[in-house]
Amino acid sequence: MPYTYAADGTALYYEVHGGGDPLLLLSGQSNDHRWWDCVRAEFAARFTTVVMDHRGTGRSDRPDTDTYSTPGFARDALAVLDHAGIGRAHVYGTSMGGRVAQWIAADHPARVDRLVLGCTSPGAPHGVERGPDVRRALAQTDPEAARRALLELMYTPAWPAAHPGRTFRTLGDPKMPAHARRRHLRASARHDAWDALPRITAPTLVVHGTDDLFNPTANAPLLAGRIPDARLHLVPGARHAYFEEFAAIATPPVLDFLTAGPGSRTGHGRGKHRPGG
Repeated sequence: MPYTYAADGTALYYEVHGGGDPLLLLSGQSNDHRWWDCVRAEFAARFTTVVMDHRGTGRSDRPDTDTYSTPGFARDALAVLDHAGIGRAHVYGTSMGGRVAQWIAADHPARVDRLVLGCTSPGAPHGVERGPDVRRALAQTDPEAARRALLELMYTPAWPAAHPGRTFRTLGDPKMPAHARRRHLRASARHDAWDALPRITAPTLVVHGTDDLFNPTANAPLLAGRIPDARLHLVPGARHAYFEEFAAIATPPVLDFLTAGPGSRTGHGRGKHRPGG
């Protein structure tokens, strides 16, 4: 099982699958690499995919320290790429993973070929926050009621109904300790990349479901307008987990974007990172 270590000594678990140009897939808040289980195979058919467990989740260490932040998660991701021998990669981040991806692309442009930001936000104070009804639903003290509320925010009612008994990997790491959940929530809530977004030079695609209330859809045009020459793709009728429920219509444009035109990595392979990137 591949592990590497962050600068503070935190062990970070990751997996590499597939072949071709490298693609880093970043999961959402309080979720491990299994967030991508339902769609990873399609990406691995075209790319060398790298998935990881954020600190606090999965098989990574779960320190109860003040080391959780979206820029910090970005440094963790770069440590994983370094250990995997990948100097430059496409990056696809969804939800909090999209917030992390913003910092990788803004602060380390030499490491990113093409960037996809899914169901994410520039953060406060410029982003559009979820409404009070959503916050109240998620804050319910009954764990099962809170889980049902989260399921409804992630998927349309038809999706769970069509998949009875399914384990939904987007509802959080069930083994995650309470302290790590709190620190993930705080890290995501404190994200503010507004001033950094214009520094992103990688070709960028912003993807969002039109019916996303968990991370309101209005954040998508904000990101696309703030990042130079970014493209915007909205998935009609989709909620927060658009990449899973609507994979048949959401994955193809992402694949097309990652493989087309300048910025693709054909022939570059998996080079070692050169200092200064």
